[in-house]
Amino acid sequence: MYGVVTRNAEEVRWPEFERGFYEVKDVTGRSSDPIADGVNMVSCFGDNAAADADPSLMPVDDMGRPADRQQPYFDWAYICPSREDYREGLFEVIDDCVAENEDVRLDDIGFPRAEYCRCGVCEQRFEASEFDNRMEWRASVITEFVEEAVDRIPGTVYMTLYPDPYPGHLYERAGIDLEAIEEYVDEFVVPLYDTHYGTTYWLETIAKGFESALETPFNIELYAVNVDIDNLIHASEVAQEYAKSVFFGYDAGSGRAALRRMQADEREGVTHGEPASESDS
Repeated sequence: MYGVVTRNAEEVRWPEFERGFYEVKDVTGRSSDPIADGVNMVSCFGDNAAADADPSLMPVDDMGRPADRQQPYFDWAYICPSREDYREGLFEVIDDCVAENEDVRLDDIGFPRAEYCRCGVCEQRFEASEFDNRMEWRASVITEFVEEAVDRIPGTVYMTLYPDPYPGHLYERAGIDLEAIEEYVDEFVVPLYDTHYGTTYWLETIAKGFESALETPFNIELYAVNVDIDNLIHASEVAQEYAKSVFFGYDAGSGRAALRRMQADEREGVTHGEPASESDS
């Protein structure tokens, strides 16, 4: 199955795509009205606008450094997952989505990195918790949020995972306890983004890692903006070997072109994606 991830509502209706994800709230904080004929997608703890409006919402490390775009390893600003008022606002957005379509995708869930968060709220809640281990406490915060969000979603629950299947890495980095969270999620989505896809051995390696790590079905999201169509086709064929579905991100036109080419080649008996030689890699 192939689908699209888009900020343009009309593109989820293109007949080439069997599933469409529509960004209702993205990491910039930009929000749009949910739609009825696509899976509405909510960026949970990535939110530049909220961070700009109230910097105290951002997670900080033990040096007091906020998880914002000024740090070399963050592309957007994060919000601390412990903040109840912000979480309540997310639940309202999810409720609005469910009113239009019972399926929802939860995006950008988790703490930003292993060293976060040491803000006053987190320090107090950890001290008052039943946990002696901070990592266990962080995981409980994220699992609780997912459970509360899923309670509001009567349809299929999709959740995006940071693309690192190495054992323990999601737990350490984001506070995501896969075993605990799989109970609540119907399908995961793993973005495996490249601007070229000239080689795909890395894509296969990561996909195989998630196949081993998960009991729950997972999908792979490919970046489609300004990517050579033949390379995008090859990447999608590799991804399809492991994932339930493949989604094209943020350029529906390229995704549609790739699908049309694949359908035409199937009719003509053309194959893509022969194994690369060592010299090609």
